[in-house]
Amino acid sequence: MIATPPSVNSDASPPITIIGGGLAGCEAAWQAAGAGAEVTLFEMKPQRFSPAHHSPNLGELVCSNSLRGAGMNNAVGCLKEELRRCGSLIMAAADATEVPAGGALAVDRDAFAAYLTEKVEAHPRIRVRREEITTLPAEGTVIVASGPLTSEPLSQEIARLTGSEHLYFYDAIAPIVEADSINFDRAWRASRYGKGGDDYINCPLSKEEYFAFVEALKAAEKVPARDFEKMIHFEGCMPIEEMAVRGDLTLAFGPMKPVGLPDPRTGREPFAVIQLRQDNRHATLYNLVGFQTKLTYPEQRRIFRTIPGLENAVFARLGNVHRNTFVNAPACLNRSLQLKSEPRILFAGQITGVEGYVESAACGFLAGLFAPRLAEGKSVSFPPPTTALGALLAHLADSSPEGFQPMNVNYGLFPPLEGRKMKRADRRLAMAERALADLGEWWRSPDSKQFAH
Repeated sequence: MIATPPSVNSDASPPITIIGGGLAGCEAAWQAAGAGAEVTLFEMKPQRFSPAHHSPNLGELVCSNSLRGAGMNNAVGCLKEELRRCGSLIMAAADATEVPAGGALAVDRDAFAAYLTEKVEAHPRIRVRREEITTLPAEGTVIVASGPLTSEPLSQEIARLTGSEHLYFYDAIAPIVEADSINFDRAWRASRYGKGGDDYINCPLSKEEYFAFVEALKAAEKVPARDFEKMIHFEGCMPIEEMAVRGDLTLAFGPMKPVGLPDPRTGREPFAVIQLRQDNRHATLYNLVGFQTKLTYPEQRRIFRTIPGLENAVFARLGNVHRNTFVNAPACLNRSLQLKSEPRILFAGQITGVEGYVESAACGFLAGLFAPRLAEGKSVSFPPPTTALGALLAHLADSSPEGFQPMNVNYGLFPPLEGRKMKRADRRLAMAERALADLGEWWRSPDSKQFAH
């Protein structure tokens, strides 16, 4: 899928300022410029880097499988297809830089970021400025897409504007191992139940090895939180050592479950399995699946090298812990992603309380559609709640402000199917079919065509 700039209106819309060059910011810039707006995109890299980022390119990912499942049985697969059909730049970049990952959409992270950077910087209506923004512009339409690692000065500015302290939680990233350091006398290549070929590397643990590993995790030294910080982990990205303390068998029934992965040497499923997933196009790097961690670096090297097959592992990246910042969207934002207290300011991406890169891109896509029309004082057309895009908007607008937490897109956010009883898998596929049909009607409608696609 080749990305080309959307058709541009002959009459330019009012200028749009976008803060943040991640997936949400890039997608918002692409859509707003395609609607005729002159866009200025601010990105603080390489002047300043967040704790999780190292590349000067736009749209940097921390994991090759950040875009997750590809099938329609998963709501994120439906969301990706909706974005494709609406001309998403992020999906064009993902499809162009895809690497094998079984039933998931994984990308070569460096190639993905390079693709986005080239396309955004080459767009005739987008100007990229490499500087940090600590105070929001005093006038004009602004999209805040500063991401889950928003800098402290800008976080304070956002807290002031929202009228209350912004919320936050802590997230962790998994280690990456160099492929040629893996011991294939112990490890083997296979996907669960044979689906997707030999896309994963599997390291088996006996019962004794598993329980010794769990005890090591529980006793390991962790990076301490600062005194004033409350550690709140997103359930979909729980550090491996936090799962271990929940129960000795939690990992065996979670990321280390052996079901569908018989050891070819014995023909039997081991007691537990650690999977490694390809992290780059050349298959030289592999990510430890589900091994997000806040262990200290020495402890990670010591404990993870007790895993059979990883005795001599060379770590290209060790795990890390970092703060994720988000606003209380139901209290602060309206359905068009505008700040209730100052409607000229929109928010997009993970800072709104959507969780995940695809959801962040989707939020940026919507903000990029909405902003030019709102800047002209016009109304916007919302995607139906039966679509993945509409379900995300409903999560942000309609959730209870009390205890609001980030959320991945999931079929639980969709309206239920009326008067139909079916198996769970069939119900999900039916929801996806309904979503894509309703998306098509919305995207072709006169109101939606005003978005200039």
